[in-house]
Amino acid sequence: MPSALSTINTHTTTNGLVIITEPMSGVQSAAIRWVIPAGAIFEDIHNLGTSSVCAEMLMRGAATLDSKAQADAFDHAGALREINNSIRYMQLSASMIGQRIDETIPLLVDMVRNPMMSSDSFAPSCELAAQAIASLADDPQQRAVLAARERHLPSPFGRNTLGTIEGVQSLTHDALNNWWNAHAKPAGSVLSIAGDIDTQQVIEQIESLTSDWSGRVDQPKPIGDPSRGYAHIDDDSSQVQILIVHDGPHEGHEDSMLEKLTISVLSGGMSGRLFTEVREKRGLCYSVSASFRADKDRGIVSNYVGTTPERAQESLDVLMDEILRIGEGNVTDEELIRAKTGFKSRLIFSGESTSARAGAIGSDHLNLGRTRTLEEVIEQVNAVGLDELNAYLTRRAIGKPTIQTLGPDALKAPMY
Repeated sequence: MPSALSTINTHTTTNGLVIITEPMSGVQSAAIRWVIPAGAIFEDIHNLGTSSVCAEMLMRGAATLDSKAQADAFDHAGALREINNSIRYMQLSASMIGQRIDETIPLLVDMVRNPMMSSDSFAPSCELAAQAIASLADDPQQRAVLAARERHLPSPFGRNTLGTIEGVQSLTHDALNNWWNAHAKPAGSVLSIAGDIDTQQVIEQIESLTSDWSGRVDQPKPIGDPSRGYAHIDDDSSQVQILIVHDGPHEGHEDSMLEKLTISVLSGGMSGRLFTEVREKRGLCYSVSASFRADKDRGIVSNYVGTTPERAQESLDVLMDEILRIGEGNVTDEELIRAKTGFKSRLIFSGESTSARAGAIGSDHLNLGRTRTLEEVIEQVNAVGLDELNAYLTRRAIGKPTIQTLGPDALKAPMY
């Protein structure tokens, strides 16, 4: 867990790149998380899947290092690297011993600024991206999740980050190169680093490697209104996937922490309401959960049940009943204590991870415009009282829900 004396520093370079650092005492590792405004929302409608192909290509050489030489260089530095394309950003991550961070930073900078993007790597990268899309056929839960998200969010924020087979097949090597060059810009990017580091040395090294870099990318605006409501996907399966998705407060909203604790009451492990009411008391399902994700613009609550066709309708009805019941503001003191304890435990465990802290301070900057220490977040949790939480629940606005089912038969959507 970071020391109470730890200092989070936010530095913006002259070209707009934001560098956030958090030295952590008592650790020997360091972690880097670099987000580039090159997520799925920036893809051309005819080339959906560009960011997925690009993520694979970035791992296949940079500057003068081909794919093998690049992998060897990271291994020599003792650095573990990963790239993920998300809806808003391309995320590059690396973890290493703090003493070797000066060897890792130039390798990451080259991945962003000077990727090899070899034509020989293009076809294999497209094939891997297409295989990932095809694999969804064997993952009914994820297909239901993606369908619900597409109908719940405005375009282009409901896109599948894997893209489409047609989009990947129509992508050209030149189009991929042009797309990355247009979006790999300093202004709009955030580089966060946590662990055994020297803040000044890290900043100076990054600035020396990026001082001649320029450009800006801003996040797009949402287009149109999402359809929401009920929809069903026919699937000849012995299982039924059920999702109820509804609105929540955006990150930074005064109610955001209240919503997080609400979800802990609903889905805080085996003592959560959903597990107790849907699975334990009635034996309706093999899996039930709720989750809350928020960014600077919006929050989304996803409630999920996996069950059998015979129990699907009752599972859906009971799930909706529990969502509506908690809106009566009837959380007990015992439930709140349990929710707080679980929430703080997860915070503290993640606070001991340099990778988690690098992610947290970067996300704070993007979503809040500032950063928070772990102690500040814990204080926010401790400050929530029972009356405050229940008062929030009676005025909680969930908007028009999206209900998505996937299985052999459509269900009757419950009233809300």
